[in-house]
Parts: sequence; C-alpha cells; structure tokens
Amino acid sequence: MDHAKQPALKADDLSDPPNPAAGGDEHRAAEPFAEFMQGALPEWALVRNAMDPAEVVDVAAAVQDALASVVSSVPAGSRVCLAVGSRGIDRIDEVVRAAVAWLRQAGMDVFIVPAMGSHGGATPEGQLEVLATYGITPRSVGCEIRSSMETVELGEVRPGVPVFMDRNAREGADVVIPINRVKPHTDFRGEIESGLMKMIAIGLGKQKGADTFHRQGFATFRDLIPAVAEYTMSKVNIPFGLALVENGYSRLWRVEAVARDRIWGRERELLVLARERMARLPLDAIDVLILDYIGKDVSGLGMDSNVVGRYYDGALAAGPAIQRIVVRDLTEETEGNAVGIGLSDVVLRRAVERMDAYKTYMNCITAKTPEGGRVALTADFDRQALAIAIACCLKVTPPEARIVRVRDTKHLELMYVSAPALESVLARSGCELVSPLAPIAFDSNGMFADAAAWSEAAAWSEAAPER
Repeated sequence: MDHAKQPALKADDLSDPPNPAAGGDEHRAAEPFAEFMQGALPEWALVRNAMDPAEVVDVAAAVQDALASVVSSVPAGSRVCLAVGSRGIDRIDEVVRAAVAWLRQAGMDVFIVPAMGSHGGATPEGQLEVLATYGITPRSVGCEIRSSMETVELGEVRPGVPVFMDRNAREGADVVIPINRVKPHTDFRGEIESGLMKMIAIGLGKQKGADTFHRQGFATFRDLIPAVAEYTMSKVNIPFGLALVENGYSRLWRVEAVARDRIWGRERELLVLARERMARLPLDAIDVLILDYIGKDVSGLGMDSNVVGRYYDGALAAGPAIQRIVVRDLTEETEGNAVGIGLSDVVLRRAVERMDAYKTYMNCITAKTPEGGRVALTADFDRQALAIAIACCLKVTPPEARIVRVRDTKHLELMYVSAPALESVLARSGCELVSPLAPIAFDSNGMFADAAAWSEAAAWSEAAPER
C-alpha cells in the first residue's frame, strides 16, 4: 500500500489511534497502547541542513589524475587485483570503471575481488550480489570479478592472531590495489578507522579473517588494524591504495592515490578531513529521533553511531544525547541485513518482517556483537511507534517532545523538527526553514503522510553540481 497517497489526518484528529478495521468506538478503546496516544503532539517543520557542497564532478578524470601519480609503481603487464567492497560509497561503480579502464590502457591485466569480510551472507554468490547492487558487474566495469571465500594464511601478526588474505588476490595477482572510502568508524576510535588499512586488514581476509580479527575485540582495533595492514603489505605487493572521501551530502569529495609508504600517515590526515565534513544532527539533545531507514548501505552499523551518539554499550562522547530512536524500515539495498537494529528503542513491524535472519546473524556473529540483531519494542504503525517512544522518555510530555525525523543517518540535508526544538536548530549555521510549522500528519492507517520530502531531498542531492 502506498501510504503517501492515503488521505491525511492531523495529529489532533488522532487522539484515538487509527484502526481501519474497527467498527466503532468500542473497538478503538481496545487498541493497544491507546492510553499513550491521547492528547496533542507538537507541530513540526521541514528544515534544510546546508553543508559545504564541494564535490568531484568528473569522476573518471579524478581517478585518472590520481592514478597518474603512482603509475610507475606498477610494471606494465602486471596482473592487478582491485579490492572493492564497502557499501554506500558515492559513485563507486564510476570509480572502479575508471580505474579498470586506466589500468588496462596502461597495459595491465585487471580483475576484481570482493573485499568485504562476511557481507553478502559470507558466500561467493552473495558477495557478487552485493557488488551488483553497487552497479559493479563484469559487464559494467569491464573486467572479471573473482568471488570466493577461500583464503591463504600469511602468518601471524601476533601470537595467536593469524592473518588471512583472499586466495584469488594472493595467488592470482602480482599487485593488489584496495579502493575504499576513508571515514570515521562506527565501532571504535583511533588514528586509523575505516579506510584503506581496514580493507587490507579485514576486508581482504574474507569471513575467516574478519572473524579472527573481531575475536580480538573492538578495543584492539586502533592498534591491530595498522599492525595487520603493515604485516600484510610486507607479504603482498600493495604499491598504493585509492582513497575516497565524501562530503556531508555523502557525495564524493576527493579521490587520492596513496603510496604504500604513505598510507599510515596520509590516511590519518584523510580521516580528519572526513570527520570535519561528515553530516551531523544540529541539536545537542533530542527526545525522539525517527529514522525512516537503516541499512548496510547507510552505515556498516545500519545507523551511524557517529550521528546518533550511541553504541550498544551506551552513549558516545560525540553526537547528540538522544533519549529514544524509532526505526521505520530497512533499505532495499541492505537486502534484509538489519544489523544495528539493536540500537533502536522502537521499530515498526514491517522492518522486523523484512529482516533476513541469516544475513543479519552472520554479520553479528562475525563482528561479535549479537546486540546488533536484537529487536526492540515493535509497533504496528507510526502513530503508535511515536507514542510509545515518547512514553519511554524521561521528563517529557507529548507537546514538549523534541522530535527529529530524517530519512537515514547518511542523508541529513532535510529533516522534520518539532516546535520545541526548532529555535535551537534554526540558530545553527546553515539551517533554514523549508516549510513552516504544521501538525504531524498521519494517513488513515496511522502512517506519516509526508514521505514526499525525501523525494525532494534525493532530487536536491542529485542536482548537486548545479548548486
């Protein structure tokens, strides 16, 4: 059912919860959690959160320029393996296609391996499917993709910590080149987080390597990722990596080839730049944050902990203080992987029903975070979910609730902000009113009746070069 096309009702019309199947008031009185849906909600307004729009316009030219600086490190005729795998990278298919074309023109024999640990259900077919969702297929990028979960053990970086590498990359290539986005990680903090070194250390290790690595615990990652990456590069010819950095709109901002002897230092600098440009919620405190979607294409954690300011074991130093998080759905691109749903407090039943238990559990098992697959309080419709979330807040009544609704933690350019929080948001640099305060509207099924705003956000983002 297209909820957006249902007749809109104002929040005040829903002092009793919607129940289309009910025949009268006596049925409505029996609606679950009806006692929490009495009274008015605050109004909310649509706000634009403007950020620096600078981005790469010509991806192919940017890739060619980056590779030209390191071409001498790869002898002509080399068998080159491109390691590709992280989800949600802007125009990653264009980046890979340009890299393949440039390397082949320079006389290289090129193929790709999925470097993604346990993603895709930890199967060769599943990882091919994940790449295909990025637009990366043999036909689209112009080279073979060799997908296998088989690995080769390179040795031990520490006693009891073996290092693994994709067999195709190790045995089928003279040169391995990782292509990855540098960004803050969702599970740990360090000078090196997500980026080239993490892909070398974990992604190329496939499920076996990722599982072994995660067994050491996230507390070890800040030291272990650089150590494993350096160890791997001492055994495998990785002359450089192609580092990508995005802006606050999740658009490609920089493409840079980083030579092997500069990866440690330069990736630290790129992480600082990525952190400065990442999108943030423009509030210090939120009572209820509503996420329309979570998914692996949004963040490795489904929702970005750097944005929501919480992890499984509690609040983080960075990010706003959020009392309750509501999750409405999973993205199509996550293909049922609901990892991170455990960070929410209330979820819609449709999100739970779309959850692929195997993919979710495999991700959680590999990461040693079973909390990621835990299902929160489950509601049947938006009005109910919002009422439950507010009822679970401390020292807040519905009219006073500071409510923020966004598409997901990757897209923060548009957001609904309730009246109690609006003044604080508009006081932040770059925040401007798109539409004035209005009642929170629901359709006859109790679902939000204003989904069109996210279409506007998508169109606005796609038109980025024209801004």
